[in-house]
Amino acid sequence: MDRKTDQGSGRESVLNYPETPRVEESPTHVEVFFNNILIADSSQVKRVIEKGTPPVYYIPAEDVEMKYLSKSGKSSQCKWKGEASYYSVRVHDSEAEHAAWSYEDPKPGYGAIEGYLAFYSEPMQACYVDGELVERHPANSGDGWITPDIEGIFGNG
Repeated sequence: MDRKTDQGSGRESVLNYPETPRVEESPTHVEVFFNNILIADSSQVKRVIEKGTPPVYYIPAEDVEMKYLSKSGKSSQCKWKGEASYYSVRVHDSEAEHAAWSYEDPKPGYGAIEGYLAFYSEPMQACYVDGELVERHPANSGDGWITPDIEGIFGNG
């Protein structure tokens, strides 16, 4: 994994990421909580990096409590990865619509994320990467997770 850091801060700069999204193995542990329930917990994640946006962590479906997720009917197209299907998360009386997504039949070059799900951090109670709380998204930060080791100008690509 090639993580370019800003020489002054030692932090990973999103401005050094590739223009075209790249899937990487990630040696990190991620956790996702919603309504006081741990709904995803994995050390087998992939991350997708793309210039100008924080990393997106993809969690294998077997490490997600799928009983709390249901397909929302929403889909979108990524010119690189293909068609994304969205999921709503419901725990007890709380629901977050379109809070997670997956690529069930990704385009060539992105097969590594097939069978994985990603979550928006904003509607979740908390998301953690190696025990570090993910920051809430500033406006237009895209769908990635901002952690203390990430810096840059966050945009939608």
